[in-house]
Amino acid sequence: METIAERLKSVQITVEQSTLDAHRPSNSVKLLAVSKTKPVSDIVQAYKAGQRLFGENYVQEGVEKIQALQTLDDIEWHFIGPLQSNKTRLVAEHFDWVQTIDRRKIAQRLNDQTSPHKKLNVCIQVNIDNDANKAGINADQLNDLSKAISELPNLSLRGLMTVPKANQSEVQLTASFAHMTALFADMKKRYSSVDTLSMGMSDDMQNAINNGTTMVRVGTAIFGLRN
Repeated sequence: METIAERLKSVQITVEQSTLDAHRPSNSVKLLAVSKTKPVSDIVQAYKAGQRLFGENYVQEGVEKIQALQTLDDIEWHFIGPLQSNKTRLVAEHFDWVQTIDRRKIAQRLNDQTSPHKKLNVCIQVNIDNDANKAGINADQLNDLSKAISELPNLSLRGLMTVPKANQSEVQLTASFAHMTALFADMKKRYSSVDTLSMGMSDDMQNAINNGTTMVRVGTAIFGLRN
């Protein structure tokens, strides 16, 4: 049975090879290890193997892990789950990134609850396939929300995030990723802070890398199946 360190190394090799195959610069795709439902000990194993970016989907679980590992102060914590208004303060106080902004109200609350001594990095979640089962805004709402976020002093607008519709064909998935890349390219022209396109997971990261993602979110391939 492979260790977390061995699985992490395998994923890193896949990311690097896929990046080269796509004729993109080495190290142009970051790896976010999605540690939701996994114990602190698993995160420590990945950390000891060199991983520094971790993603959590559930507020309380994520905050407990951040507090348990606060001595490892070079970990970068990303919140990548749905965020309700009553949980924004915890996220603003503990996380470095929020990738799932889909409402102006949530952005405003995060801004107001973030310490003026730090900038909270945020991505807008786009429901690229208009899937009723997925969170995120429709693409035609992106300009208004990005403008609103760019005017909030305690937030740094870093880019876009998406979770494509499940069970698509490879052709459909490629089209979804390509659409996201086009939206990202347009956004980069308008905001100098934008540098992150978060798309691609364990099963589709090679396609995402081929279509321009700058960050893949990988859980199962590193930590194994979730409980």
